[in-house]
Amino acid sequence: MTCHRNLWLSVAVATAVTVAGAPAHAQAPAPVPAKAVSARPADVASLDAILAALYDVISGPAGQQRDWDRFRSLFAPGARLIPTGGPAGQPARATVLTPDEYVLRAAPGLERDGFFEREIGRSVDTFGRITQVFSAYDSKRLPTDAAPFQRGINSIQLLNDGTRWWVMTVYWDAERADNPIPARYLKPSGR
Repeated sequence: MTCHRNLWLSVAVATAVTVAGAPAHAQAPAPVPAKAVSARPADVASLDAILAALYDVISGPAGQQRDWDRFRSLFAPGARLIPTGGPAGQPARATVLTPDEYVLRAAPGLERDGFFEREIGRSVDTFGRITQVFSAYDSKRLPTDAAPFQRGINSIQLLNDGTRWWVMTVYWDAERADNPIPARYLKPSGR
């Protein structure tokens, strides 16, 4: 979810620099409090609807502010966004963010550079009230770009509480030469 590899490398580096540069006794800044926002009923009525809303709300042209309240409304209290990344040849690392922390880190780049992300394949597993989706994506600066600048997989965990769908976790990794998206995740399914 999801501005990916380049943005998350920047986020990870900024986080590492902030943590590494802080004195041992310094406390981390207080997290931004979650803002309670009501969801649009159409955004959370079905699995297809919440996934479409998740991609739609982060997408838009350069210079367009995203509807971050709509974004927040998709997530359950305590939800997390977890990009993976790291320099080539180094151990991978995950950065755990709240939806508000994601907004603080991602909004400037998404809105400055333009960003359009779409689902290009899906694998769904459901048990009772929980659903796990492997949602393959591609990312472009303009929807008309001939080729994406990034592809990968969002691992999205969701809860259906009987009245609506909630995003619990978005955990993702980018496609690389040594990590191509398997063909089984590029097939539309569950729709």
